Amino acid sequence: MKIDRIETFLLESPIDEPFGWSQGWAESRSALICKLTTDTGIEGWGECSGAPSQSVIHDCFAPLLLGRDPSNINALWHHLHHSLHNDNLAGGFGGGALSSIDIALWDIAGKGSGKPLVDLLGGPVRDRVAVYATGLYYREDPGYAQLIAEAQSYVEDGYKGMKTKIGGLSVAEDVERVAAIRGAIGDSRFLMVDANKAYSVSTAIDIGKRLEGLNIHWFEEPVIANDVDGYLKVKAGQPLALAGGEVWYNRFDARDFIVRRAIDIAQPDARFIGGISEFRDVAASANAMGLQVNPHVWGSSIMIAASISLTATFAPCPYARTPRPYAQEPVMEFDQTPNPIRNDLASQPFEANKGYVAIPDGPGLGIQIDETVLERLCIHKRESRS
Repeated sequence: MKIDRIETFLLESPIDEPFGWSQGWAESRSALICKLTTDTGIEGWGECSGAPSQSVIHDCFAPLLLGRDPSNINALWHHLHHSLHNDNLAGGFGGGALSSIDIALWDIAGKGSGKPLVDLLGGPVRDRVAVYATGLYYREDPGYAQLIAEAQSYVEDGYKGMKTKIGGLSVAEDVERVAAIRGAIGDSRFLMVDANKAYSVSTAIDIGKRLEGLNIHWFEEPVIANDVDGYLKVKAGQPLALAGGEVWYNRFDARDFIVRRAIDIAQPDARFIGGISEFRDVAASANAMGLQVNPHVWGSSIMIAASISLTATFAPCPYARTPRPYAQEPVMEFDQTPNPIRNDLASQPFEANKGYVAIPDGPGLGIQIDETVLERLCIHKRESRS
Protein backbone atom coordinates (compact mmCIF):
# COMPACT_ATOMS: atom_id res chain seq x y z
CA MET A 1 0.00 0.00 0.00
CA LYS A 2 1.34 3.43 -0.97
CA ILE A 3 0.27 7.05 -0.48
CA ASP A 4 -1.07 8.06 -3.89
CA ARG A 5 -2.73 11.46 -3.32
CA ILE A 6 -2.67 14.29 -0.79
CA GLU A 7 -5.52 16.80 -0.71
CA THR A 8 -6.05 19.75 1.61
CA PHE A 9 -9.16 21.82 2.08
CA LEU A 10 -9.09 25.22 3.75
CA LEU A 11 -12.54 25.63 5.25
CA GLU A 12 -14.24 28.78 6.46
CA SER A 13 -17.76 29.48 7.62
CA PRO A 14 -19.34 32.66 9.04
CA ILE A 15 -21.19 32.40 12.34
CA ASP A 16 -24.44 34.11 13.25
CA GLU A 17 -23.28 35.45 16.60
CA PRO A 18 -19.67 36.63 16.99
CA PHE A 19 -17.82 36.02 20.27
CA GLY A 20 -14.61 37.29 21.82
CA TRP A 21 -11.73 36.39 24.11
CA SER A 22 -8.68 38.24 25.36
CA GLN A 23 -6.85 38.13 22.04
CA GLY A 24 -9.57 38.81 19.51
CA TRP A 25 -13.09 38.55 18.18
CA ALA A 26 -14.43 35.67 16.07
CA GLU A 27 -16.90 36.29 13.25
CA SER A 28 -16.19 33.02 11.42
CA ARG A 29 -14.74 29.56 12.03
CA SER A 30 -12.04 27.88 9.98
CA ALA A 31 -10.06 24.65 9.71
CA LEU A 32 -7.54 23.01 7.42
CA ILE A 33 -8.56 19.46 6.55
CA CYS A 34 -6.08 16.98 5.09
CA LYS A 35 -7.04 13.88 3.13
CA LEU A 36 -4.56 11.12 2.27
CA THR A 37 -5.61 8.50 -0.29
CA THR A 38 -3.73 5.28 -0.87
CA ASP A 39 -3.37 3.30 -4.09
CA THR A 40 -5.82 0.78 -2.59
CA GLY A 41 -8.46 3.47 -2.12
CA ILE A 42 -8.24 3.78 1.68
CA GLU A 43 -8.65 7.38 2.83
CA GLY A 44 -7.32 9.00 5.98
CA TRP A 45 -8.41 12.34 7.39
CA GLY A 46 -6.41 14.83 9.46
CA GLU A 47 -6.80 18.40 10.67
CA CYS A 48 -4.83 21.47 11.68
CA SER A 49 -5.35 25.20 11.22
CA GLY A 50 -4.02 28.00 9.06
CA ALA A 51 -3.39 28.47 5.34
CA PRO A 52 0.42 28.38 5.74
CA SER A 53 0.18 24.76 6.93
CA GLN A 54 -1.39 23.98 3.58
CA SER A 55 1.79 25.17 1.87
CA VAL A 56 3.97 23.11 4.22
CA ILE A 57 1.97 19.96 3.45
CA HIS A 58 2.22 20.29 -0.33
CA ASP A 59 5.54 22.07 -0.83
CA CYS A 60 7.58 20.39 1.93
CA PHE A 61 5.88 17.14 2.90
CA ALA A 62 4.32 15.83 -0.32
CA PRO A 63 7.67 14.90 -1.93
CA LEU A 64 8.55 12.97 1.23
CA LEU A 65 5.18 11.18 1.47
CA LEU A 66 3.97 10.28 -2.01
CA GLY A 67 4.77 6.69 -2.89
CA ARG A 68 5.59 5.81 0.73
CA ASP A 69 3.98 3.07 2.81
CA PRO A 70 1.47 4.79 5.17
CA SER A 71 1.58 1.96 7.68
CA ASN A 72 5.05 2.92 8.95
CA ILE A 73 3.75 5.89 10.91
CA ASN A 74 6.75 6.11 13.19
CA ALA A 75 9.32 6.38 10.39
CA LEU A 76 7.22 8.87 8.45
CA TRP A 77 6.65 11.05 11.53
CA HIS A 78 10.36 11.30 12.28
CA HIS A 79 11.22 11.84 8.62
CA LEU A 80 8.80 14.76 8.37
CA HIS A 81 9.72 16.16 11.76
CA HIS A 82 13.43 16.08 10.99
CA SER A 83 12.84 17.89 7.70
CA LEU A 84 11.56 20.83 9.79
CA HIS A 85 13.43 20.44 13.07
CA ASN A 86 16.86 20.58 11.44
CA ASP A 87 16.14 24.22 10.50
CA ASN A 88 14.17 24.98 13.69
CA LEU A 89 10.88 25.13 11.75
CA ALA A 90 9.01 22.38 13.62
CA GLY A 91 6.81 24.79 15.55
CA GLY A 92 3.93 26.92 14.35
CA PHE A 93 2.47 26.08 10.97
CA GLY A 94 5.06 23.34 10.43
CA GLY A 95 3.96 21.54 13.57
CA GLY A 96 0.33 21.89 12.55
CA ALA A 97 1.04 20.41 9.13
CA LEU A 98 2.79 17.42 10.71
CA SER A 99 -0.13 16.94 13.11
CA SER A 100 -2.66 16.72 10.30
CA ILE A 101 -0.58 14.18 8.37
CA ASP A 102 -0.06 12.03 11.46
CA ILE A 103 -3.77 11.96 12.32
CA ALA A 104 -4.57 10.93 8.73
CA LEU A 105 -1.97 8.14 8.85
CA TRP A 106 -3.52 6.71 12.02
CA ASP A 107 -6.94 6.88 10.35
CA ILE A 108 -5.60 4.87 7.42
CA ALA A 109 -4.03 2.33 9.79
CA GLY A 110 -7.35 1.81 11.53
CA LYS A 111 -9.34 1.50 8.34
CA GLY A 112 -6.79 -0.87 6.84
CA SER A 113 -6.94 -3.16 9.87
CA GLY A 114 -10.64 -2.71 10.59
CA LYS A 115 -9.84 -1.48 14.12
CA PRO A 116 -10.81 1.76 15.89
CA LEU A 117 -8.03 4.17 16.80
CA VAL A 118 -8.45 3.47 20.51
CA ASP A 119 -7.60 -0.20 19.92
CA LEU A 120 -4.53 0.68 17.86
CA LEU A 121 -3.38 2.75 20.85
CA GLY A 122 -3.57 -0.30 23.11
CA GLY A 123 -7.21 -0.18 24.13
CA PRO A 124 -9.28 2.05 26.41
CA VAL A 125 -8.88 2.24 30.18
CA ARG A 126 -12.36 3.74 30.54
CA ASP A 127 -15.61 3.12 28.66
CA ARG A 128 -16.41 6.81 28.12
CA VAL A 129 -14.63 10.15 28.35
CA ALA A 130 -15.60 12.99 30.68
CA VAL A 131 -15.92 16.40 29.01
CA TYR A 132 -16.39 19.97 30.16
CA ALA A 133 -18.25 22.69 28.30
CA THR A 134 -16.15 25.45 26.77
CA GLY A 135 -18.19 28.56 26.16
CA LEU A 136 -19.05 31.65 28.19
CA TYR A 137 -17.08 33.92 25.87
CA TYR A 138 -17.46 37.68 25.65
CA ARG A 139 -20.52 38.69 23.64
CA GLU A 140 -21.79 41.94 22.23
CA ASP A 141 -24.42 41.99 24.98
CA PRO A 142 -22.65 43.87 27.81
CA GLY A 143 -24.93 42.51 30.51
CA TYR A 144 -24.93 39.18 32.28
CA ALA A 145 -28.33 37.83 31.20
CA GLN A 146 -27.05 35.90 28.19
CA LEU A 147 -23.96 34.75 30.06
CA ILE A 148 -25.98 33.41 33.00
CA ALA A 149 -28.49 31.68 30.75
CA GLU A 150 -25.66 29.93 28.91
CA ALA A 151 -24.01 28.80 32.14
CA GLN A 152 -27.27 27.45 33.50
CA SER A 153 -27.91 25.59 30.23
CA TYR A 154 -24.68 23.63 30.76
CA VAL A 155 -25.85 22.66 34.23
CA GLU A 156 -29.18 21.54 32.79
CA ASP A 157 -27.38 19.51 30.13
CA GLY A 158 -25.51 17.58 32.81
CA TYR A 159 -21.99 18.99 32.49
CA LYS A 160 -20.00 18.72 35.71
CA GLY A 161 -17.76 21.61 34.67
CA MET A 162 -17.42 24.58 32.33
CA LYS A 163 -14.82 27.15 31.32
CA THR A 164 -15.10 30.89 30.80
CA LYS A 165 -12.79 33.59 29.47
CA ILE A 166 -10.93 36.29 31.34
CA GLY A 167 -8.41 38.87 30.16
CA GLY A 168 -10.75 40.79 27.90
CA LEU A 169 -11.92 43.25 30.55
CA SER A 170 -10.27 44.91 33.52
CA VAL A 171 -9.27 42.64 36.38
CA ALA A 172 -12.11 43.94 38.56
CA GLU A 173 -14.70 43.52 35.79
CA ASP A 174 -13.56 40.00 34.97
CA VAL A 175 -13.66 38.96 38.63
CA GLU A 176 -17.22 40.31 38.85
CA ARG A 177 -18.13 38.42 35.68
CA VAL A 178 -16.71 35.12 37.01
CA ALA A 179 -18.49 35.67 40.32
CA ALA A 180 -21.78 36.06 38.45
CA ILE A 181 -21.24 32.70 36.75
CA ARG A 182 -20.35 31.00 40.03
CA GLY A 183 -23.45 32.43 41.65
CA ALA A 184 -25.60 31.10 38.81
CA ILE A 185 -24.25 27.54 38.74
CA GLY A 186 -23.70 26.96 42.45
CA ASP A 187 -20.70 25.40 44.17
CA SER A 188 -21.15 21.81 42.97
CA ARG A 189 -19.94 22.45 39.41
CA PHE A 190 -16.32 22.85 38.39
CA LEU A 191 -15.51 26.28 36.97
CA MET A 192 -12.29 27.10 35.08
CA VAL A 193 -10.95 30.39 33.72
CA ASP A 194 -8.84 30.94 30.60
CA ALA A 195 -6.82 34.12 29.99
CA ASN A 196 -5.35 33.09 26.62
CA LYS A 197 -1.95 34.59 27.55
CA ALA A 198 -3.41 38.04 28.36
CA TYR A 199 -1.49 38.93 31.52
CA SER A 200 1.90 39.93 32.81
CA VAL A 201 3.15 37.87 35.74
CA SER A 202 2.13 40.51 38.29
CA THR A 203 -1.38 40.92 36.86
CA ALA A 204 -1.88 37.15 36.66
CA ILE A 205 -0.92 36.86 40.33
CA ASP A 206 -3.30 39.69 41.19
CA ILE A 207 -6.35 38.17 39.50
CA GLY A 208 -5.48 34.69 40.77
CA LYS A 209 -5.62 36.00 44.33
CA ARG A 210 -8.89 37.82 43.68
CA LEU A 211 -10.48 34.68 42.25
CA GLU A 212 -9.46 32.51 45.19
CA GLY A 213 -12.82 32.60 46.92
CA LEU A 214 -14.77 31.53 43.82
CA ASN A 215 -13.66 27.88 43.83
CA ILE A 216 -11.84 28.03 40.48
CA HIS A 217 -10.55 24.61 39.44
CA TRP A 218 -7.79 25.86 37.15
CA PHE A 219 -6.34 29.08 35.71
CA GLU A 220 -5.44 28.51 32.05
CA GLU A 221 -2.71 30.25 30.05
CA PRO A 222 -2.12 33.15 32.43
CA VAL A 223 0.99 34.47 30.63
CA ILE A 224 2.70 34.09 27.26
CA ALA A 225 2.76 30.45 26.21
CA ASN A 226 6.51 29.74 26.21
CA ASP A 227 7.39 31.65 29.41
CA VAL A 228 8.30 28.78 31.73
CA ASP A 229 9.76 31.08 34.38
CA GLY A 230 6.68 33.28 34.20
CA TYR A 231 4.45 30.27 34.85
CA LEU A 232 6.60 29.29 37.80
CA LYS A 233 6.30 32.77 39.30
CA VAL A 234 2.52 32.81 38.81
CA LYS A 235 2.24 29.33 40.28
CA ALA A 236 4.19 30.38 43.38
CA GLY A 237 2.45 33.74 43.77
CA GLN A 238 -1.25 32.85 43.73
CA PRO A 239 -3.41 29.93 44.90
CA LEU A 240 -5.04 28.61 41.72
CA ALA A 241 -3.85 25.51 39.85
CA LEU A 242 -2.26 26.42 36.51
CA ALA A 243 -3.05 24.82 33.16
CA GLY A 244 -1.34 25.28 29.81
CA GLY A 245 0.21 23.64 26.78
CA GLU A 246 -2.38 24.01 24.04
CA VAL A 247 0.19 25.57 21.70
CA TRP A 248 3.01 23.12 22.35
CA TYR A 249 4.14 21.80 18.97
CA ASN A 250 6.26 18.82 20.09
CA ARG A 251 7.92 17.19 23.09
CA PHE A 252 10.64 19.83 23.09
CA ASP A 253 8.11 22.61 23.68
CA ALA A 254 6.57 20.58 26.50
CA ARG A 255 9.79 19.36 28.14
CA ASP A 256 10.67 22.23 30.49
CA PHE A 257 7.06 22.83 31.55
CA ILE A 258 6.76 19.18 32.55
CA VAL A 259 10.20 18.64 34.09
CA ARG A 260 10.10 21.90 36.07
CA ARG A 261 6.43 21.42 37.06
CA ALA A 262 5.55 24.88 35.80
CA ILE A 263 1.93 23.77 35.38
CA ASP A 264 -0.46 21.52 37.27
CA ILE A 265 -2.49 20.42 34.23
CA ALA A 266 -1.13 19.78 30.73
CA GLN A 267 -3.39 20.61 27.78
CA PRO A 268 -1.80 19.49 24.50
CA ASP A 269 -3.87 19.87 21.33
CA ALA A 270 -3.69 17.04 18.76
CA ARG A 271 -3.74 19.45 15.80
CA PHE A 272 -0.62 21.26 17.09
CA ILE A 273 1.45 18.86 19.24
CA GLY A 274 2.47 16.58 16.37
CA GLY A 275 -0.69 14.56 16.01
CA ILE A 276 -1.63 11.36 17.76
CA SER A 277 1.94 10.01 17.85
CA GLU A 278 3.53 12.91 19.70
CA PHE A 279 0.49 13.54 21.90
CA ARG A 280 0.74 10.02 23.28
CA ASP A 281 4.42 10.48 24.18
CA VAL A 282 3.93 13.92 25.76
CA ALA A 283 0.97 12.62 27.77
CA ALA A 284 3.08 9.76 29.12
CA SER A 285 5.83 12.20 30.14
CA ALA A 286 3.32 14.41 31.93
CA ASN A 287 1.83 11.43 33.74
CA ALA A 288 5.29 10.38 34.92
CA MET A 289 5.64 13.80 36.59
CA GLY A 290 2.21 13.60 38.21
CA LEU A 291 0.56 16.11 35.85
CA GLN A 292 -2.99 15.45 34.74
CA VAL A 293 -3.54 15.67 30.96
CA ASN A 294 -6.81 17.33 29.94
CA PRO A 295 -6.71 17.76 26.14
CA HIS A 296 -7.38 21.11 24.52
CA VAL A 297 -9.82 20.55 21.65
CA TRP A 298 -10.82 23.24 19.19
CA GLY A 299 -11.81 21.99 15.77
CA SER A 300 -13.96 19.68 13.70
CA SER A 301 -15.17 16.15 14.30
CA ILE A 302 -11.76 14.91 13.12
CA MET A 303 -10.06 16.61 16.06
CA ILE A 304 -12.77 15.51 18.46
CA ALA A 305 -12.55 11.86 17.38
CA ALA A 306 -8.75 11.80 17.70
CA SER A 307 -8.87 13.50 21.10
CA ILE A 308 -11.55 11.22 22.56
CA SER A 309 -9.65 8.13 21.44
CA LEU A 310 -6.42 9.42 22.98
CA THR A 311 -8.09 10.47 26.23
CA ALA A 312 -9.71 7.05 26.57
CA THR A 313 -6.22 5.53 26.88
CA PHE A 314 -4.67 7.86 29.49
CA ALA A 315 -3.98 6.32 32.89
CA PRO A 316 -5.59 7.94 35.93
CA CYS A 317 -3.27 10.49 37.49
CA PRO A 318 -2.69 9.53 40.21
CA TYR A 319 -4.08 6.02 40.45
CA ALA A 320 -7.08 5.66 42.74
CA ARG A 321 -9.52 2.92 43.73
CA THR A 322 -12.35 4.99 42.28
CA PRO A 323 -10.80 7.60 39.95
CA ARG A 324 -13.01 10.63 39.35
CA PRO A 325 -12.99 13.23 36.58
CA TYR A 326 -11.21 16.47 37.50
CA ALA A 327 -9.42 14.67 40.35
CA GLN A 328 -7.71 11.61 38.84
CA GLU A 329 -9.53 10.97 35.55
CA PRO A 330 -8.80 13.19 32.54
CA VAL A 331 -11.50 15.56 31.35
CA MET A 332 -11.56 16.71 27.74
CA GLU A 333 -12.57 20.11 26.40
CA PHE A 334 -15.90 20.08 24.53
CA ASP A 335 -16.41 23.27 22.56
CA GLN A 336 -19.95 24.70 22.65
CA THR A 337 -19.35 27.90 20.64
CA PRO A 338 -20.97 28.35 17.22
CA ASN A 339 -19.16 26.27 14.58
CA PRO A 340 -20.87 24.95 11.43
CA ILE A 341 -17.67 23.11 10.49
CA ARG A 342 -17.70 21.14 13.75
CA ASN A 343 -21.40 20.39 13.57
CA ASP A 344 -21.81 19.60 9.87
CA LEU A 345 -18.59 18.02 8.60
CA ALA A 346 -19.22 14.54 9.99
CA SER A 347 -22.38 12.65 9.17
CA GLN A 348 -22.87 12.00 12.90
CA PRO A 349 -21.52 14.79 15.13
CA PHE A 350 -20.42 14.01 18.66
CA GLU A 351 -22.83 14.77 21.50
CA ALA A 352 -22.32 14.80 25.24
CA ASN A 353 -24.59 12.83 27.55
CA LYS A 354 -24.53 14.08 31.16
CA GLY A 355 -20.95 15.28 30.82
CA TYR A 356 -19.54 12.27 28.95
CA VAL A 357 -18.94 11.35 25.31
CA ALA A 358 -18.79 7.89 23.80
CA ILE A 359 -15.54 6.50 22.40
CA PRO A 360 -15.64 6.12 18.59
CA ASP A 361 -15.80 2.42 17.73
CA GLY A 362 -15.67 2.48 13.93
CA PRO A 363 -12.44 1.78 12.01
CA GLY A 364 -9.78 4.48 12.32
CA LEU A 365 -11.18 7.73 13.64
CA GLY A 366 -14.63 6.17 13.49
CA ILE A 367 -16.29 9.02 11.60
CA GLN A 368 -17.67 9.56 8.12
CA ILE A 369 -16.81 12.89 6.48
CA ASP A 370 -19.61 14.51 4.49
CA GLU A 371 -17.67 15.54 1.38
CA THR A 372 -20.60 17.60 0.13
CA VAL A 373 -20.22 19.82 3.21
CA LEU A 374 -16.44 19.73 2.78
CA GLU A 375 -16.67 21.13 -0.75
CA ARG A 376 -19.32 23.68 0.22
CA LEU A 377 -17.21 25.16 3.02
CA CYS A 378 -13.91 24.98 1.14
CA ILE A 379 -12.36 28.30 0.12
CA HIS A 380 -9.05 26.90 -1.15
CA LYS A 381 -8.14 23.37 -2.20
CA ARG A 382 -4.72 21.94 -3.11
CA GLU A 383 -3.76 18.51 -4.40
CA SER A 384 -0.51 16.58 -4.83
CA ARG A 385 -0.27 13.24 -6.69
CA SER A 386 2.42 10.64 -7.12
